[in-house]
Amino acid sequence: MRKNRRLRHGMGILTMALLILFTAACGNNNAAAPTGSPEGGTNRGGDGVANTSSPPAPEIKTEQSAGAKVQGGDVVVIILQDLDFLDPHLAVAAGTNEVLFNVFEGLLKPNEEGELNPAIAESYEVSDDGLIYTFKLRSGVKFHNGNPVTAEDVAYSYSRLAGLDTGKPLQSAFEDVQSVEAKDASTIEIQLKQNSSSFLTALTSAVIPKGYEDSNKNPIGTGPFKYKEYLPGQRLVVEKFPDYYVKDVPSLDKVEFRIITDAEAGLLALKSGEVDVFPRIGTERLEEIANDYTTLSAPQNLVQLVAFNNAKKPFNDIKVRQALNFAINKDEIIQGVALGYGTKIGSNLSPLLAKYYQEGLEDQYATDLEKAKALLAEAGYPNGFETTLSVPSNYQFHVDTAQVVAAQLEQIGVKVKIEPVEWAVWLERIYKGRDYELTIIGLDGKLDPYQILNKYISDASNNFFNYNNPEFDTVLSSAVTEVDDAKRVELYKKAQQILAEDAAAIYIMDPNSNVALNKKLAGYKQYPLYVQDLSSVYFTE
Repeated sequence: MRKNRRLRHGMGILTMALLILFTAACGNNNAAAPTGSPEGGTNRGGDGVANTSSPPAPEIKTEQSAGAKVQGGDVVVIILQDLDFLDPHLAVAAGTNEVLFNVFEGLLKPNEEGELNPAIAESYEVSDDGLIYTFKLRSGVKFHNGNPVTAEDVAYSYSRLAGLDTGKPLQSAFEDVQSVEAKDASTIEIQLKQNSSSFLTALTSAVIPKGYEDSNKNPIGTGPFKYKEYLPGQRLVVEKFPDYYVKDVPSLDKVEFRIITDAEAGLLALKSGEVDVFPRIGTERLEEIANDYTTLSAPQNLVQLVAFNNAKKPFNDIKVRQALNFAINKDEIIQGVALGYGTKIGSNLSPLLAKYYQEGLEDQYATDLEKAKALLAEAGYPNGFETTLSVPSNYQFHVDTAQVVAAQLEQIGVKVKIEPVEWAVWLERIYKGRDYELTIIGLDGKLDPYQILNKYISDASNNFFNYNNPEFDTVLSSAVTEVDDAKRVELYKKAQQILAEDAAAIYIMDPNSNVALNKKLAGYKQYPLYVQDLSSVYFTE
């Protein structure tokens, strides 16, 4: 017997207990990160998760225009970094995926509540053993080249992601795929090697035309906008796809994602009217522009951390990692850098995933300079040591955090040299090459805890921490295959505890994401994911 799930437009099929808090809290966040790789508020009601780090923040205006909807129009959106790939199967930077979200879709698609909605799929069944997924495709879905989407296209796309021909999966979420087969023109069957509770979220990955090999130059998707132009270092332009299967979506005719890596230059462009949307604008700028622009703020399911290269001395010593954790004052960073708009964390999961979040870890390394010095002495560094902290220079939020971290570590004799690096260099040398000692980054969240925590698996290709703990590997592997929901939750909490006990990194905060909008725009949605969704945005009279 199979379990049948009918997908209904506008209703979630995988509610992840994400508590989206559209309150007055806001944060100075310009953070982003690779996806294998970019909140605030007081007590969050029924989930019992509290911001133990900061007092309530001044109220920020969050109303969008209530004027009559106007069809059409062009919008310019600031993005803080260049794209790493146009091919959605190769992209690893969250800043790339936030843009490509408008061009590509998978069988399923997340909404702003963190639920999975139908996209290319219409319905699906899962076998009782959890190994076979059978999807029926929605009729009338077209690629941007005008061709209809068939099961052959889905089979090609997901086989490519799973590396069935090469033996090397392009995305870790597809590592458990055994086979992908088009049963007929509208039916796709995916067989897994083992049961995976997180697999549905993988099916938000992009479907591209069968055999298409030019995605990195002229990408073709099924989303509400189609690719028009890309000028490296300058802009990506998309335009309305008139044959999109959702009626009257999108409203806008064209969207330009303009690459402005300097926050001050971005602010000037906003004030001059050159741009209409400034995502991730600094908190300190919100009040400055509040009278002339609509400002929004919400939690974003992101983890800002100081990463250790766990394979490099002295950070291969747990006592050193714990010492540095005890030296850091997270409250001071949240107040000084995020202006109080951040939720203190203690492991690599945001409180937005309330169901899986392990409370209490945020204070496991409460600031204790004497304990930090004692641990350093035990590790053989009674006078501290020198190290380099590499920071992506285009994210001022991380640069500012680095300054505070360096000052705090100096109190225990650790002399930190801050090395600003360009984003492309960070991705290539630090993230891919693992050539660093310390770095600060924000890791964007997913809808499933496994897809967040699996970067710490010992042999994971995206384990840029060089973290290695067999117990962690076992716990996480058990969690993703566990059928019993309560047991699965406890295993994910145990995995977080292991990361905290090992001091795998210094986990700082989940900062709010802020957006400034042209007052004539409405319909902007904030997600618990690192995306910019322009499909719902429209001009008003």
